[in-house]
Amino acid sequence: MNRYLSLTYLSLLAGACLVAGMPLRAADLLQLGERYTRNQVSSETNLPDTVDPATGTGIKWTAKLGSQSYSTPVISKGRVFVGTNNDTPRDPRHKGDCGVFYCLEEKSGKFLWQLVAPRITGDPYLDWPKVGIASPATIEDDRVYLLTNRVEVVCLDVHGMANGNDGPFTDESRHQTPQGADPIPVGPTDADILWVTDLRAEAGIWPHDTSYGNPLIHGGFIYLNSNNGVDNTHRTIRKPDAPSLIVLDKKTGRIVAKDDEHIGPNIFHNTYSSPALGTVNGRTLVCFGGGDGMLYAFEALAEMPPPGTVVNLKRVWKFDPDPGAPKDDIHSYSGNRKISPSTIMSPPVFLGNRIYVTVGGDLWWGKYQAWLKCVAVDLTGDTTATAGLWSYPLKHSCSTPAVAGALTFVADTGNKTLNCVETATGKELWTHPVKGAIWSSPFVADGKLYFGTRRGTFYIFAASRAKKLLCETTLDNAISAPLTAANGVLYVVTDETLYALAKP
Repeated sequence: MNRYLSLTYLSLLAGACLVAGMPLRAADLLQLGERYTRNQVSSETNLPDTVDPATGTGIKWTAKLGSQSYSTPVISKGRVFVGTNNDTPRDPRHKGDCGVFYCLEEKSGKFLWQLVAPRITGDPYLDWPKVGIASPATIEDDRVYLLTNRVEVVCLDVHGMANGNDGPFTDESRHQTPQGADPIPVGPTDADILWVTDLRAEAGIWPHDTSYGNPLIHGGFIYLNSNNGVDNTHRTIRKPDAPSLIVLDKKTGRIVAKDDEHIGPNIFHNTYSSPALGTVNGRTLVCFGGGDGMLYAFEALAEMPPPGTVVNLKRVWKFDPDPGAPKDDIHSYSGNRKISPSTIMSPPVFLGNRIYVTVGGDLWWGKYQAWLKCVAVDLTGDTTATAGLWSYPLKHSCSTPAVAGALTFVADTGNKTLNCVETATGKELWTHPVKGAIWSSPFVADGKLYFGTRRGTFYIFAASRAKKLLCETTLDNAISAPLTAANGVLYVVTDETLYALAKP
C-alpha cells in the first residue's frame, strides 16, 4: 500500500470551522470555506498575485512546522492555529512521534503554545506514523474545537495556560504523556484543555490510517464525521454498528445525537467527509457524505436532548451519486481499479438549494473513475433518480470544489489537472496540467485562484472564464492542505513550513 495512505483524505477535505456570535477583527478566519457551506471561496482582497521564494517577494513570514503537515490554519484574535507532527520539537520535554497543534502569533509566526497528543499505540493503522494532527480547528469565542490524531474531540482555551488551567478537565499532564511514561508536568507553552471526548471509547469508533474532521458548529451543537473505517486488512469493519455522523454538546463534549443509517458495513475505506449545513424551504439541513458513497441530509437539531439521552438524527433525503456501483460484498472489490464502490472523501459544498461534491473510486483501493456532481437538495426521500442536475467526469479526486459564482474549479488527482466548469451546467471551460500529485483543493479569493501540489508547485490563476496563469513557482516542500486567507494574508502549508503570503 502507498505509505502516504489516507493523507490525501486529509487535504482533500476542505474542512470546516464555524463561528457564531464572536466579536471579530476585520476578517479573522474561523472556518475553512464560507460559513457553513464548505465552499473554498473567500471575500478577502488585496492578496498577492505573484510569489518568489528566491527573492522573498510576496512572503510576509514563515514558521517551521514538523516533517508532514496536512492541517489548514484558522485565524482568530491575532493568533494562527495549525496542526503538524513533532519532528521539529518546540519543547524538548515532548519527544518522539506525536500529534501537535500550534498556536502562533499572527503578525510574526512566533510560537505561543501547543497541544501535544501522543500516538495511539499498537496497530499503526489506528494512528499512522508521522501524520500528526491533520484536522483544522473550529474557533468560537475563546474556544478552539479540534479532532486530534487520537480520534478525540477536544475543546481548548485560545489563551493556552497563560490565564491558568481552567476546568473541568485539569489532567493535561497525563493527556500529553505517552502511555507508560512518567507524567510530563504542564508548562506555560502547553494547551489548556477544557473537555475531551474520546470517540473510540464513547462512540465505539474504529479509526483507520489517521483522523480527519472539521467540527461544524450550529447553535449549541457540534456536528462531526466519526472516522469509522476498515481495519488493517482493508476488508473488515470492526465496528459495523458505530455511527458515521455524531453530534456533541459544545459546552460539555457529551454525545447527544447520531445518524441511524447503519452505514458501517458499507464503508469502503473510512468516514472522512465532514458535514455542511444550509437552509432549504425553511428547514435547516446537515448534509453529509458517507463512507458508503451516499449523500445524506438530516434535520439539524432544534433543542438539546435531556441528559443521558442520545437521539437519532432525522433523515430528510439520501442520494446515490453512483447507483451502478457494487452494493454487496463491497470489500471483495478492494484494490480493483476497474470496478468498485464509490466513496466521498471531501465535504459537500452546500450553496442555496444545490450540493457540489466530488465522488468516485477510492484513491488507493478503488476504480479509476470519479465525478464532480451537482445535486438538488430541495427534495425528500430517496432522490437518486431525481436530484442529479449535472455530472463532470474525473479520473480521481479527493478535493473540495471552489464554487465562485458562474465558475466552479475542481482538481482531478488522477489526471493531474486543474479544471474550470460552468456552475450552471457543468460544461468544461478550461483545464491546466499541473506538476505533482494533487491532495489540496483550489481556493478562490480576490479574483484569483490559488492552488498547490505535492511536488511543492504553487500556482496563481485569474479566476476567470478564460485561462490566465499569473504565477507558477516552487515552495520548499509538498503542499497537501487546502489554502486559506485572512486579514489580507494568504496561508499556504507545506510539509515543513507555514507560509504567510501578502502583497509587498
